Amino acid sequence: MTKGKTICALATVAIAAGTLAGCDEGPRHAPSATVEQADPAHAETLREQLLDAKPGDVIVVPAGRHVFDRSLSLRVDGVTLRGEGHDTTVLSFKGQKAGAEGLLVTAGDFTIEDLAIEDAKGDGLKINEAENITIRRIRVEWTGGPDTGNGGYGIYPVRTRNVLIEDAIAIGASDAGIYVGQSRDVIVRNNRAEFNVAGIEVENTVNADVYGNLATNNTGGILVFNMPALQQPGGNVRVFRNQVLANNTANFGAKGTPVASVPAGSGVVINSNDDVEIFDNDIADNKTANIIVSSVYSTGYKDSSRSETFDPYPERIHVHGNRLSGGGDSPDGLDLKALKTAMFGLSGRFPDVLWDGFHNAELDGGPQICLRDVSGVINADGPNGFKSPDQDMTGHDCSLPPIPEVDLGRG
Repeated sequence: MTKGKTICALATVAIAAGTLAGCDEGPRHAPSATVEQADPAHAETLREQLLDAKPGDVIVVPAGRHVFDRSLSLRVDGVTLRGEGHDTTVLSFKGQKAGAEGLLVTAGDFTIEDLAIEDAKGDGLKINEAENITIRRIRVEWTGGPDTGNGGYGIYPVRTRNVLIEDAIAIGASDAGIYVGQSRDVIVRNNRAEFNVAGIEVENTVNADVYGNLATNNTGGILVFNMPALQQPGGNVRVFRNQVLANNTANFGAKGTPVASVPAGSGVVINSNDDVEIFDNDIADNKTANIIVSSVYSTGYKDSSRSETFDPYPERIHVHGNRLSGGGDSPDGLDLKALKTAMFGLSGRFPDVLWDGFHNAELDGGPQICLRDVSGVINADGPNGFKSPDQDMTGHDCSLPPIPEVDLGRG
């Protein structure tokens, strides 16, 4: 999440940042503990190879744990960085003393594959202002488990175009495990995001397909957001064939930062984004709600932070053909707990979809939040302080044309 962001959809969340009560288990992935430390000379060799790289270079990092005390960077287009496997080639930044990232890339036509980045002081892998990016079979992890002191982002392309992220793993980010922001033409597929505050997040991004992923044990599973201060509005996002399961880890975002407002128990969350299609997913056991649709007005942002292109209302949201179960039985935050109890009793649960109720009353045809194959919706009546919530599905009995598939044009 960018600075100034919050995902406190619908309520003020009473979470003490850094407190992990309610987190059922730690990360399941810790095989790299057995990886032997590599010759220290290899680390310096890699640093020099990245600094001296030329277009077309393939830089191969041998197996072993390579230890760095400062960031690595690449500024040359057309480079491939390849290890021998994300459990055998490890770039460790556990003792990092300088730099804001593990690896910072400001170059296009870049491929990174088959290695791990562990315990970066800040973001794990950041790619900024570049085109034609492939991130494949990498793991970014903070090995101590969820902790406020972990870096914010695991895999972090921002202001990019033509991006493929596949078969990757992100664990322990104190903001988002896999994040794509202010970008265009993106595929995020077949990844695992676990024990992050936000598992997978697509923010202010146009044309994105998010599919085949597992998002579990995060605070929030898959997020599709438009933030008000950013110039590029997002849209045309498909979220399909994912498993979004039991994202109930207590929030461990840094106290006082917007990310600390993510309500534990959020499955798929759409906030102030238009043209989003959610279909053919398995979404289950997210204790606040399996699906949340909300406006920035539920997040506490000031109007003064808006760009001139920002639309605060979620519109043309199409939810259909998902398999939903459980969830909604123990929402996070006192306001949501009170709403659930008032509407459904102590032992009840929210229906599959929780909507804050904010919409543009002047829009012909309404917000077009179309819901099929769900147990129901609760309109929380956010504009009136939750005074008159209802479960009327009438306005949601609609459908929308399919959003086109993303084509990265790579043949």
